[in-house]
Amino acid sequence: MKINTAIILCGGFGKRLNPITLKTPKPLIELKNITMLENCINTIIDLKIQKVLINIFHLGEQISNFIKEKKFPIDIEIIKDGDKILNTGGGILNMMNYSKDENFLIFNPDTLWKKDYVSEINKMESYYFQNNLDNILLVVNKKLSFDEKLNGDFNMIDNILKKKDGDRKFIYIGCQILNKNLFRQYKVESFPINEIWNSLLIQEKLNGLESLNKFYHLTNFKTFKKLEDL
Repeated sequence: MKINTAIILCGGFGKRLNPITLKTPKPLIELKNITMLENCINTIIDLKIQKVLINIFHLGEQISNFIKEKKFPIDIEIIKDGDKILNTGGGILNMMNYSKDENFLIFNPDTLWKKDYVSEINKMESYYFQNNLDNILLVVNKKLSFDEKLNGDFNMIDNILKKKDGDRKFIYIGCQILNKNLFRQYKVESFPINEIWNSLLIQEKLNGLESLNKFYHLTNFKTFKKLEDL
């Protein structure tokens, strides 16, 4: 089996990157003359995905115009959150409703995506289908985080993510696979994806796969300036 549709979350305000994001949406911030969003889309193209759904809210017209101008060789659909920002969970559900697919590869564009991730994401996808899962998150040991101040989100035992036992040494890096059925009790309204994660954590059914790549992430303005100097 293969995932055909990727989702990119582009609706946030990016307040931790002020003052840049007062005029430029976070996905369009450039590092080494390429936007974070373009890096993400290029990774999706390398994954041989057929369709991309992107949500917009804050400074959304800039993102729409960017997609039109770049003419990426992949089918990209822009979906507006609406009158109110939908947060991560609501934004994902809203985009899922525009597709007949059941499984979606979901990206945060504030990670610096690169070709080295392609084999890991393919491995994550294979693990997902081979084990008949409805969720899996790509995580990294916090020792590999460029931003050394980032706290761990989870610990992991046999690919099951946990928060209670042991040191939380794994960070979610902004790529996950989710099945639409996880959202069946939710409406399209503002809620964080953590609500679904927390429910899965209680059931010990939140899955993870470890990335071995160095993790570069636009945490805040200070981290952005450090990344510019690399």
